[in-house]
Amino acid sequence: MKFLRNGLIGLALLGMFAAVLLWFLPARWVTPWIEPQLHGMRLQQVHGLLWHGRADEVTALGGKRLGRLQWQLSRRALLGQLRLQLVFDGPGLAFSGSMRRLPDGRIEARDLSLNAQLTALGQPLDTPWGNPAGELQMTASHALLQGGWPLQLQAQGQWRDASVHTRDGDVVLGELQWQARAEGGVIGVQWHDGERGPLQTTGDLQLSPLGWRLDASLRARHTDPALQHWLARLGPAAQDGSVHIQQSGGLAGSPPLTDKSIMQP
Repeated sequence: MKFLRNGLIGLALLGMFAAVLLWFLPARWVTPWIEPQLHGMRLQQVHGLLWHGRADEVTALGGKRLGRLQWQLSRRALLGQLRLQLVFDGPGLAFSGSMRRLPDGRIEARDLSLNAQLTALGQPLDTPWGNPAGELQMTASHALLQGGWPLQLQAQGQWRDASVHTRDGDVVLGELQWQARAEGGVIGVQWHDGERGPLQTTGDLQLSPLGWRLDASLRARHTDPALQHWLARLGPAAQDGSVHIQQSGGLAGSPPLTDKSIMQP
């Protein structure tokens, strides 16, 4: 009986020690287990606790310094209730927001903010219209994600100093403003220009896991040979000089309404 009592006391003390250690677990101790999930990024100069810490240097796979990361992780994660706040600050990318995992496994995000210099993100973004450059700003008050896809979303933003790099050179677009909303997994994005830039444009993009549809109108406000040449590659111009693009694809999309050649920059 005495042996059993001592064993129970020992187990209780061991459990208390483990709980205290976990409650005050240094963040640098768990870094080797976190980094394999970061797709090549490394956390250096890590300070604080697992629950409230920071990494003064976040580097990419090639050693390029990306910025600093701060986080707050609720200790409710020990009970399976994941609640996380992130703040990332770097020369080409800044991000902040809070996330929590719901009982059904979906992720709810709130107060998201993103500011990115597109040319500073490493690998150039290759699109059919060219490589975009400029400053992308985005805020989202609420998002509900399942498997990484937004089921619900309310977001808006700007693309400042917008331009695209093509094999013929750079094309200046000006400033574009956009807003996005998702319901039931279908995302709708609308955009328009800032009314003073070289490009006059409005557009509507719909996305779902099964397909996409694009409807956009573009017209040069001024005589800009590079911009007019770029627009001419997108499709034939109407009498007012505007180019209308209608395209769709995916399992739920109808065949493109314009020739595929207009997609080449």
